[in-house]
Amino acid sequence: MKGILRKEVLRSIMKNILTIILALLALNSCTSSKNQHDEVPLLKISENGRFFQYESGKPFFWLGDTGWLLFSKLNRDEAVTYLDDRKNKGFNVIQAMVLHSIKAANIYGDSALINGNVTQPLLKEGNSFEQPETYDYWDHMDYIVQLAEERGMYMALVPVWGSNVKNGSVSLEQAGTYATWLAKRYANRPNIIWLNGGDTRGDQNTEIWDTIGRSLRANAPEHLITFHPFGRTKSSMWFHDEEWLDFNMFQSGHRRYDQDDSDLAYGQDNWKYVRDDYALSPVKPTLDGEPSYEGIPQGLHDPSEPYWNEDDLRRYAYWSVFAGGCGFTYGHNAIMQFHKPGDEDPAYGVKEYWTEALNAQGAGQMKYLKELILSKPYFERVPDQSLIASNQGEKYDYQIATRGEEYAFVYSYNGRDIAVNMEILKGEIVTAFWYNPRNGETATIGKFDNTSTKSFDPPGEMEDGNDWVLVLESE
Repeated sequence: MKGILRKEVLRSIMKNILTIILALLALNSCTSSKNQHDEVPLLKISENGRFFQYESGKPFFWLGDTGWLLFSKLNRDEAVTYLDDRKNKGFNVIQAMVLHSIKAANIYGDSALINGNVTQPLLKEGNSFEQPETYDYWDHMDYIVQLAEERGMYMALVPVWGSNVKNGSVSLEQAGTYATWLAKRYANRPNIIWLNGGDTRGDQNTEIWDTIGRSLRANAPEHLITFHPFGRTKSSMWFHDEEWLDFNMFQSGHRRYDQDDSDLAYGQDNWKYVRDDYALSPVKPTLDGEPSYEGIPQGLHDPSEPYWNEDDLRRYAYWSVFAGGCGFTYGHNAIMQFHKPGDEDPAYGVKEYWTEALNAQGAGQMKYLKELILSKPYFERVPDQSLIASNQGEKYDYQIATRGEEYAFVYSYNGRDIAVNMEILKGEIVTAFWYNPRNGETATIGKFDNTSTKSFDPPGEMEDGNDWVLVLESE
C-alpha cells in the first residue's frame, strides 16, 4: 500500500514539474516573440527643439521614403518586400497617404469609404485575411502599419490628400469627424506620425487643416504632427505657431533654378528653407519632406526634360541636413506611385517598375548620410558657415558646413577646394578625413595644427556629382 502511495505522490510531483516546465517554455516563447516584434518607442522632440529622439533620449535621425500609394497599390507580400528592402537600406520612416482620394480602394478591391464620405469608413466585422468577407481596407492598413512596427519603422500618414479638400469633397464638419475617428483608431500605435495637409497650401482651406490638426492632437496626443505643404512652400508659412504642429516640413519640389516661379524662388537651394525655419521662434525641427525624386523629369511634367538622378538626391540631402535639418525624405518616381505592369495611366514619365526602382543608386546611398550624422555627438550639432573661410559659392558651387564642439563636416557637391577656418573647433590638433557620400568610405588626409586657415583639395576632378564631405575631428 505504501508503495502505491509513494508512486502516486511521485507521479503527482512529476506532473506538477512538467506543468511548470511547459508554462516556462510558453512564457519564454511569448517573451521571444514579444522581443522580436516589440513596440517601437514613441518619438519626442529633443530638449533643444531641433531634433527627434526616442523616449529613452537616444537620437532619432529621420530617413524617410515616399511610399505614397502603399496602402492602395501593394498586396501583403509586396508590402513585406518593400518594407524589408527599405529597412535594409536604413530608412526608418515611410510617408504614405491614408486616402489618396475619397474613392480609394486597395488591391483586393476593398473601398475605404461608403459612398466617398470620409465620415463613413467602410468597416467589416472581423479582420481575417483568410475570410475576405471580414477583411477590409482598414484591416489591410493595420497589417502594413504592424509590419512597419515589427521592423522598427515609423509610418508618417497623410489622413486625406490635399486635392480632396481643395475640390470640396471634404467639408469642415466632415474633416473633424474623420480626423477624430482616424486618430482614435491609431492612437495606441507607437509608430505613427501625422502629416496633415498633403501637397497643398495652408492658406487655402486653412480652417479645415486647423481642424484636422487639432483633432489629431486631441485624440492621439502622443503622436508627432506636421503639415506636408505644396511644392516650394513650407508648413511654417501658415502653421508654425499652432499648438498641434510639432515640427516643420517643406517640399523643395521638383524644379530647376530656371523653372522655379514661386514667391520664394529658391530653386534647388533647399538649404534656404532650413535656414528660414531655423531662425524662427519657438524653435521647432524642420526637414525636406519632398525634394526632387530620383527618376522623375526636371520640372515634373515634361518627360522630354532631363531626369533627376542620385547625384541630385545626395545634394538635396546633405545641403538640407547640414543647414540644420533633423532628417531627410528620399523619393523615387516609380516607388512613390508603385508603378506596376498593367498600370493604365502611370504618372510623370515613369520609366521603370517599383520592384526595379528599389535598387536605384540614390536609395542605397541615403544611409551613408544617416550613418555619418549619427557617428558624432548628435544634439550639439549646429549649422556654421563661419567654418568656410572664403567663397562659399552659389548654386552647385555652394559649400555648406555643420559642426559640434569637437568635430565639423563640410560638404562640396562638385569637388571644389574647401578653405576652412580651423580655430573654430576645440583642441590644438585636428585630424582630417574625406567621407565619400556615394559609398560611405573614409580616407584619412592627415593631422594639422588647429590654427589659421587651411585649404583641402577633394579627390578627383572638379565636376558636378563628385561630392565629398570634409570631416574634421579635434584631438
